[in-house]
Amino acid sequence: MSEAPVAPLFPLPKTRPDAVPAADARAFKIPESVLVVIHTPALDVLMIERADRPGFWQCVTGSKDALDEPLMLTATREVEEETGIRVQDLTPGALVDWDLANVYEIYPVWRHRYAPGVTRNTEHVFGLTVPAGTPVRLAPREHLNLRWLPWREAADLCFSPSNAEAILQLPVRTGLPGDPAAPTATASHAQEAAR
Repeated sequence: MSEAPVAPLFPLPKTRPDAVPAADARAFKIPESVLVVIHTPALDVLMIERADRPGFWQCVTGSKDALDEPLMLTATREVEEETGIRVQDLTPGALVDWDLANVYEIYPVWRHRYAPGVTRNTEHVFGLTVPAGTPVRLAPREHLNLRWLPWREAADLCFSPSNAEAILQLPVRTGLPGDPAAPTATASHAQEAAR
């Protein structure tokens, strides 16, 4: 008795017109993701350190689990998976889709996670307002440490340019005072991750 092959989450290019070889029937990441800037009303931003790249700090990120997964659901799921924060327990409207999408090249170090030939990712940006003192429980396989930092310091800490730019938009996005034209860190940012 043979088992049916498991279909990947993202379609694989076929080497033969009639089938995908069983060795290639693995799940690849979908090249569409979310970036969620979690912040307090005072614009302190939650920064988390990647476990697979110590020293690389970012906000919550993650790819869709299915092609038809709504982005709001992806953002809600990733926030809970990576921080333990349940969006549904917060004030209605705490999670906001910024209607901003960044398209960037997936750096070679992370391309093995995607189907062959996939080189670009589309990242949709969200903001999540949480009360000061909100407890955070990191997913240890994904993140090592956390910091709550004022928004400018958080942007300077980011290794990802698109993440830093999103944080710098916080004053405008929230309607709070701040200098949205504040310069980013002069230190070079490491390569952008496709999460």
